[in-house]
Amino acid sequence: MLRWIIFVIVYLGLSFYIVQALRSLFRQPWVYLLYIVVSLAILINFIYQFTAGEEAGRVLSRPKSYAFGLLLTMLSFKVVIILFLFSEDIFRIFTGAYHKIFGADKEFSLPERRRFLSMIGLGIAALPFGALLYGMYKGKYNYKVLKYTLEFDDLPESFDGYRITQISDIHSGSFDNRKKIEYGVKLINRQNSDLLLFTGDMVNNKTEEMLPWAELFSTLKAKDGKFSILGNHDYGDYIDWETEELKRQNLEDLKKLQKDMGFDLLLNEHRYLKKGTDKIALVGVENWGRGGFKKAGDLKKATSNIAKDDFTILMSHDPSHWEDEVLHDDKHFHLTLSGHTHGMQFGIEIPGWVKWSPIKWRYKYWAGVYKELGQFINVNRGFGFLGYPGRVGIWPEITVITLKKKSLT
Repeated sequence: MLRWIIFVIVYLGLSFYIVQALRSLFRQPWVYLLYIVVSLAILINFIYQFTAGEEAGRVLSRPKSYAFGLLLTMLSFKVVIILFLFSEDIFRIFTGAYHKIFGADKEFSLPERRRFLSMIGLGIAALPFGALLYGMYKGKYNYKVLKYTLEFDDLPESFDGYRITQISDIHSGSFDNRKKIEYGVKLINRQNSDLLLFTGDMVNNKTEEMLPWAELFSTLKAKDGKFSILGNHDYGDYIDWETEELKRQNLEDLKKLQKDMGFDLLLNEHRYLKKGTDKIALVGVENWGRGGFKKAGDLKKATSNIAKDDFTILMSHDPSHWEDEVLHDDKHFHLTLSGHTHGMQFGIEIPGWVKWSPIKWRYKYWAGVYKELGQFINVNRGFGFLGYPGRVGIWPEITVITLKKKSLT
């Protein structure tokens, strides 16, 4: 309760501070009155959703995620403006102290300067405000197909030109637009790849979230089949279950649902993909994440029947597993496919120029292809979204990787 009280006081204080800026810019009272009404409505909705809301689970449901998204949008607007106004107030304080100490009698309030800064602050604040609203309205379904060609010395001849489509982090509990999801599924199938791999987090909390979408995702297809693994959200760890048995049953239901959808779910095990006498090993481990995340992944068990010189592709949901364990394992994993980070659903990417997201401060390998010790990893930015119900700059991703045998010349 104390945290809520402090939060409300700070939020209202920021709102009052910004009203002063709006009053200096606009003579019409309805402008800042409208701001007050919208600001209060967002606050009240946020408090309601996170106190009296019916949705269970610590992971944000749709009503909660939109309440959080709108609050984040409004706070970004407030913070940017306040940075400008606060700097002006500090200037006024020091200027006032100077005049008082040295006996100057000049007016130091500089109303025109404050009005100018308020105008600049309002204009700049509109950028993140508009971007976050766009991210919720359209950005979260702005699917991008990213294509990579990776070369290997020891790729079996028959697999030269082999195409893999990877999707990750579906998070079906967040979906709210069937037509957009249908378009995304069609876009995946349009890649006409040899293999389809899903690298975890089909749901947010419960298996039932996927039921309305199961038939649609069952239409996903690839020539050599589709395979999947579990992500941290698939275990039901982010919700308070009445009994452990209900939690276990939820996981079993998800495993069965994936099988019914046509996925071959790999639980610390492997399959061989064969073309004539050539083969590559496909390994799938359960979730293994650094820190407090579940560590059910077992590389030794999954690769116990794989030869050391087999060309191997690994599916592991969390890229921290690659960094902490996979890279230094006795087995050489030619290509690892991960997800999990979502690229934080926010950042700036201009191919060849800029690639940045705050998530880089937590994950060294957070989006795209990396190579270390002769081994590749691709970290998929995710098909769905979670928490903030949108994406800004980091768009939902469908990855297509073509395997090529490196030429001797």
